[in-house]
Order: sequence, then structure tokens, then C-alpha cells
Amino acid sequence: MDFNLDPGWQLLPIGGDTGTAYMGTRAQEKVFLKQNMSPFLAALSVAGITPKLIWTKRISSGDTITAQEWLNGRNLHSDEMDQKMVPELLSKIHRSKQLKNMLSQVGGEVITPSGLLANYFDDLSDDLKQHPLLSKMFKQLNEHQPELSTDKYTVCHGDLNHRNWLQSDTNQLYLVDWESAKIADPAMDLSLVMSEYIPDTQWSSWLSGYHESLENNDLLNRINWYIIIAKLQRIKKAHQLSRFHEMNQAIIELQKYNMKTD
Repeated sequence: MDFNLDPGWQLLPIGGDTGTAYMGTRAQEKVFLKQNMSPFLAALSVAGITPKLIWTKRISSGDTITAQEWLNGRNLHSDEMDQKMVPELLSKIHRSKQLKNMLSQVGGEVITPSGLLANYFDDLSDDLKQHPLLSKMFKQLNEHQPELSTDKYTVCHGDLNHRNWLQSDTNQLYLVDWESAKIADPAMDLSLVMSEYIPDTQWSSWLSGYHESLENNDLLNRINWYIIIAKLQRIKKAHQLSRFHEMNQAIIELQKYNMKTD
């Protein structure tokens, strides 16, 4: 990839799904380079959510290259997602009006429950449409859609995998890889973390770090709603890819939440 950088720069590809990330080095300088990052990155950098933005450059192809501070550190392990600094950072993001305003200005997509249901049902195979449990769960979700007003929606990361949390060697926590950022019910983000990493018995203490209470039944109902739709989407994707073992495992997991909603 020709980034038209000044002489002396060396680029090393960094593994990832998009193949657009590089480590750039020149003499004693080292930066993280990413192709076609959203302008939203500037706001995240100013807020200290992501590593410091150094410069952005447009190259001859029309693409943009963004350079961020290279930090020595590591990604969180899955069993570290219960650390207090995780819900604290997520709370900071969700409660930031400035971040929401900036994402809105750059065309951030608004995700609603009805939109998620329509996306799930679109191109759904007949096998899954006729599956008793899946059709029952879809009906329940459709009848009990969260009613949170869109003016209370927040910036949501959308992909809170533990590998997207970067802890520097100075113990500063950052959240990276914002390509899936949306404006949505914050319960959507919470559901991703809590269903994948936090045992039910620890939900209360984890939510306290987020500055919420387990006694907030509306929030818990919304979290469970987003957990279920995510399970349905996972089942649909696994079926499309003929990953039937993964699909069946997700159906088994869905049964647990089915019992909770009965």
C-alpha cells in the first residue's frame, strides 16, 4: 500500500479483518496507521477514549490515512472484563453528549429495536422462520420492544469484544476499533458485555461501576431484549455460513433466556 509518506517511513501490516491497519516507524518515531477512519475518531481522541490522534492525511487515491499515538500495552483478556475500569469507561462514553453530537454530525446510524427485528427477518431462511423456539422468541421481541425514547440514545461502540479494550503500560484503558459505532440504546452495548463476560451473579457489582443499579427493571429488561436479538442474529448468520454446530449452541443458549421471559 502506497501511503505517500515522507521518506524513511517503514510500514508493518497489523493483523485484522479489514487489512487496513499498520505500524509505521521512522527513526525513533512509531505510530498506529489506519486507512479511512471515521472523522469521529477526533472526538474520541480528545475525550481520551482512544489513543491520541496525531495527524490525518489524504493520499492520491482519495483515501485518508490517520496516525495515532502508538502505546505500549496489551488487549484485555476475557476474564478481565469484570474490572471496574471497564464499566466506568463505558459509562463515560454513554453519558457524553459531545460524543453523541459529533457522531450525529458525521452521519452516525441510529439503530432502533424495530430496525433490528426487520434486519433479522430480512432474507431469513424458511427453516428458521418455521423453527418453533425462534419464531416464538421473535414474536415476544416484537411484542415487547424497548420503548426508550431516541433522544436518550447514546453513542454505542457496537463491538465490545475484549480484544478491543487496550490497557497501556501506564494502566490507562482505551476502547479502539470504532468502525461499528452507532447511536442506539446503551443497553445494546451493555448486553454484549454482560452476556459474554459477566456471570449473572456479578451483574449487580458490574452495573454499580457503570453507575446503574440492578434494581432498574426497565434497564434489565432492555438488556435481556438486546441479548435475545443478538442470539437470533448469531443463529441466522451461523445458518447462512452452514456452521450448524455454532447455530445449535446458540439455540441452546437462547432457551435459557426464553425461560426468563415466560
